[in-house]
Amino acid sequence: MAKIKRVKKSSPLRTMLNPRRIFITIALGLGVAGYLLYLELDPSAFKSINFTYNSAFWIFIALLAAVCREVGYMYRLRILSDKRISWRNSFDAIMLWEFSSAITPSVVGGSGIAIFILSKEKLSIGRSTSIVMITAFLDELFYVLMVPLLFALVGTELLFPDGISSWPVFGMELGIMQAFWVGYGFIIALISLIMYGIFISPHRFKNLLIRVFSIRLLKKWQRKAFRTGDEIITTSTEMKGKPVSFWAQVFGATALSWTARFLVANFILMAFIPMGFNDNLVVLSRQLVMWVIMLISPTPGSAGVAEFAFSEFFDGIVPLGLVAGIAFLWRVFTFYPYLFLGAVILPQWIQRVYLGRKFIKFRDPNKPRN
Repeated sequence: MAKIKRVKKSSPLRTMLNPRRIFITIALGLGVAGYLLYLELDPSAFKSINFTYNSAFWIFIALLAAVCREVGYMYRLRILSDKRISWRNSFDAIMLWEFSSAITPSVVGGSGIAIFILSKEKLSIGRSTSIVMITAFLDELFYVLMVPLLFALVGTELLFPDGISSWPVFGMELGIMQAFWVGYGFIIALISLIMYGIFISPHRFKNLLIRVFSIRLLKKWQRKAFRTGDEIITTSTEMKGKPVSFWAQVFGATALSWTARFLVANFILMAFIPMGFNDNLVVLSRQLVMWVIMLISPTPGSAGVAEFAFSEFFDGIVPLGLVAGIAFLWRVFTFYPYLFLGAVILPQWIQRVYLGRKFIKFRDPNKPRN
């Protein structure tokens, strides 16, 4: 009988199996959402809303957008793995990837767990590492390109809410506008370094990292710098010589996923309040600002922070007394499903990748067959 090896304490699998992380994440999200609902929800505001077939239609479209987000991720994974991962296994990998991100602090990320997941899908560590790094690069690249495009259409005067006076960024208290531009500048610097490392000179990039982290103040992170340099070299080797059509497909899938991800909030809002084209552009643009705030959140999956930020960013757009309720509905579409789907898929995935067979329900041998 096949046996599963004992899981080490530092194993990514142990991280995903830890029920405490799931409980803390759910408690944080629901706790903040409940508090905001208690403070802001005004029952009389519901009298101004008529839930019609139009409302049901936009809720359904929001659900479709959430599905399109995952289909885009699955298609991108298929292309990056040279179709070595089937559609069915891509679904498992993406759901567990989302699950690991949901139970990991946003500022830390779940890249280590993602590499582990992909390596168990019969991909080499090198290929798994390169896929995770390229997806992170493409995600950030799409964001960097979208910000100036939407800001040019909307302008900056409508993008930053007045209700948030300051926000902590890298240990500093900054105004919301300053916090955004610091975060955006950091993302540009990050993708510029990754682009140089992967596509121009990976060995020089590694040498630069080693020199920087040889400084006394940074020396305790030197081992991680070595590992990052090796990962960049591996990614460069794996992705070298890929045709333009390959990059067009993976970036197109990235654009589909992220556009669908942001549009979920637009569609939910359209189910309850009338919104024109310009209103939708403002909502979309404010989400770009809000995403930087969520990116530096210390809580798992931005739990609590996301609900608060949504309420603040759309307080002037959503009717008074409803913003907290809509913020909670938005998270129901974009966050909580991954916690429950991941918890359901994880045991089946473990049995498949470790025992090499599909999940089987045990039947009582004394019970007669139908």
